[in-house]
Amino acid sequence: MKDYYPQRIICLTEEGTEILYLIGEQHRLVGISGFTYRPPQARKEKPKVSTFLDAKFDKIIDLKPDLVVGYSDLQADIAAELIKRGINVFIFNHHTVDGILNMIIQFTSLIGCVEKGLELVKNYEAKIERIKQQASTYNIQPLVFFEEWDEPIIAGSTWVNELVEIAGGKLAFPELKNKNLAKQRILLHEQVIERNPDVIIGSWCGKMFKLDKVKERIGFENVTAIKNNHLFEIKSELILQPGPAALTDGLDEIVKIIQNVIKNPAN
Repeated sequence: MKDYYPQRIICLTEEGTEILYLIGEQHRLVGISGFTYRPPQARKEKPKVSTFLDAKFDKIIDLKPDLVVGYSDLQADIAAELIKRGINVFIFNHHTVDGILNMIIQFTSLIGCVEKGLELVKNYEAKIERIKQQASTYNIQPLVFFEEWDEPIIAGSTWVNELVEIAGGKLAFPELKNKNLAKQRILLHEQVIERNPDVIIGSWCGKMFKLDKVKERIGFENVTAIKNNHLFEIKSELILQPGPAALTDGLDEIVKIIQNVIKNPAN
């Protein structure tokens, strides 16, 4: 019987690419985002056809994809243009840990590999549960502020906040936990100072997190995280894409940071 599932797939963001490699279906991947870093071999093996907000439409057409997968309403214009050109497009728009797991099931179902997707999800669920159980034994719960951008200051996305809680941290801004849009999570310097987090984790999307720049903010010298030198960076490719990276290496980094702070409350 002919295989009617997509055989030539383009991923406009990293999540789909990483999933295809994880389930051993990378031979079906014919194009990737230029912002793809996971897995590293994808950058060497696959043609780059897009950034996050722009795409090389003629190159995509030349690759003859039978499915293009993207993420976020910010890629709506790319999706619309590809649809006009007769390409099948599926755009995910998830923002939570459950949403990441659901995306894996939906994507692998679309390409006829749902059993492989279910196995991935089962492993991630088990990992999350182990970390939750471990966190329940901690005798303190450090107050954590996750900074996604610096000018203006923007607090972390929903899935990042959830991962902080899973790892045993308490959110400095719990009222922003479920705010999906970055503009809903903009903060003044004074607000961060007032909440006085024990830990500041930074991951500035697309650029290096500069610890000294944070320390030099007026008034931040009085923040507990700064006084105790509990200022940490997580690389954006590990935590700011809502896919496997966040649930594996990203979560592991948060766990290490929180455990370090608990063991060394004052440096």
